[in-house]
Amino acid sequence: MTRTSEISGFYKLTPEQRLKEVQEFAGLTDEETMMLGSGQALTLTQANRMIENVVGLFQMPFGIANNFLINGKDRLIPMVIEEPSVVAAASNGAKMARVKGGFTATSTPPLMIGQIQVTNLLDPKGAVLKVLSQKEKILAQANGQDPVLVSLGGGAKDLEARVLETRAGPMVIVELVVDCRDVAGMNAVDTMVETVAPFVEDLAGGRAYLRIISNLATRRLARAECFVAKEAVGGDEIVDGIIKAQAFAESDMYRCTTHNKGIMNGITAVVQATGNDHRAIEAGAHAYACRTGRYLPLTTWDKNAQGNLVGTIELPMAVGTVGGVTKSSPLFQIALKILGVKTSRELAEVIASVGLAQNLAALRALVAEGIQRGHMKLHARNMAMSAGATGELIDLVAAKMVEEGKIREDRARQLVKELAR
Repeated sequence: MTRTSEISGFYKLTPEQRLKEVQEFAGLTDEETMMLGSGQALTLTQANRMIENVVGLFQMPFGIANNFLINGKDRLIPMVIEEPSVVAAASNGAKMARVKGGFTATSTPPLMIGQIQVTNLLDPKGAVLKVLSQKEKILAQANGQDPVLVSLGGGAKDLEARVLETRAGPMVIVELVVDCRDVAGMNAVDTMVETVAPFVEDLAGGRAYLRIISNLATRRLARAECFVAKEAVGGDEIVDGIIKAQAFAESDMYRCTTHNKGIMNGITAVVQATGNDHRAIEAGAHAYACRTGRYLPLTTWDKNAQGNLVGTIELPMAVGTVGGVTKSSPLFQIALKILGVKTSRELAEVIASVGLAQNLAALRALVAEGIQRGHMKLHARNMAMSAGATGELIDLVAAKMVEEGKIREDRARQLVKELAR
């Protein structure tokens, strides 16, 4: 039987029914299904080895976005996030894009940059030449720290050096370019630059201070594109409205910040679900948005000769499918199994597609009916629970607030008292 992520009425199912659909789609074992349903895959002992001063565990909702067709393959997308409407919006964006074939995604090789800062130099330009003259020796020394990565085709591939003028005086910045294969690369790259730093320091005749990876992964990019039928978004007027919204974001930093935040809603949710570093991804994405000297949207939206939308996204995507935190909890491995990805590049391409879908859904909602209509309907349930509603009373209180257009905590408390009688 052909698997499809286009599951009719998925949002109407109970959590147990959805879990069963996901189990069948991804081929999860009963044990994996039980862990996903309970969210209790991480023990206190395991957590205590992950970070310092552990006192407990913290759970977040684990949702599934459906309808995704990426590079011709159906995907269910695991998303870990606390904000209402994000999962629904991603699913809706994917449904609109699916009409014209879904998303086409690509990525560049998984190259990361490790930096060594050398200061206290008498001859900065001469130091650059001396470091570069020993390029092959430095690369060999770096690769000696990770023979497994090298055996898989990765490892240190190039070395660059430049003079940087700063308020603290000139510095030489030596950059190691490392192919990280299917790991995110933080530990591997940091170990390499730490190892070669003393030799670089001697060559340059200065003092090496910082030795660390850069989270601006400009050599490790993910791109996605989609064509969206004008009928799928609501016609010519909506298409033109989305293009005008894009122009607004391109011209105004205040709007652009929220534009990109919406994209990161979807991206961060998938990054968290797969055990990757969402802080690094967010920092890299926003820095990349400033690469021209202006803060710009991570996406573009235009229309083609047929009047249909054409959307693209490009951003750094340093994620891994093996090693590091991804191995620390079975839930991360379950998320990767649901996604069906095997490599870091494949995962990056999926995540970029989710960001594009998220942006499409947000812009369509803003142009068509305003963002609050769907968002606040979902937020009303959270408000009802915070006011003390339980069970069926949650939906009753939420529905009443939506009907009244008064989605406020004080009104929620009043309704809890009234409807609980």
